[in-house]
Formats: sequence, C-alpha cells, structure tokens
Amino acid sequence: MELTAIVGVLSALFGMLFTYLAFLKNRDKDVQQSAAESAVISTKLDAISNGVENIRVDMRVEQKARMDLSERVTRVEESSKQAHKRIDELGEKLYEN
Repeated sequence: MELTAIVGVLSALFGMLFTYLAFLKNRDKDVQQSAAESAVISTKLDAISNGVENIRVDMRVEQKARMDLSERVTRVEESSKQAHKRIDELGEKLYEN
C-alpha cells in the first residue's frame, strides 16, 4: 500500500508540475499574441492619423482655392455691372440720335 501511495503522490506532483509548465507556456504565448495585436493596432492608428492629417491639408488647400475663386467671382460681377452700365449708356445715346 505504501507503493501505491507513493505512486499516487508522485503522479499528483508530476500532474501539478506539468500543469504549471503548460500555464507558463500559454501565458507567454498570450503575452506575445497581445504584443503583436497591440503593434498591429498601433500601426493602423498611425496610418489613420496620417490620413486625417492629409485630409486636413487637402481641406486647407481647397478652402484657399474657394476663397480665391470667391474673390475672382466678386471682381467679375463688379466688372459685369460696369459693363452693363456702359452698354446701357451707349444704348441710350444710340436711341437719342
């Protein structure tokens, strides 16, 4: 009976040892996997950040172009008003004669 008890205790100890070793191995794998996932997420966030910054730059360029176009349209409208005024004056002079 002592041999059976010794074998049982040794089996239990080996079982605990193997369980602990498996735990350590899986813990390391989980840490590596978590680090890899964090690296991927960080890379994607950097790419998104760069994309947002590029969009901001594009928006500033578009806003400046729109402002320039607005100024040009205003000048064309003023010029058009003056041209219509001169045309009206010429029309009046032609009909007076």
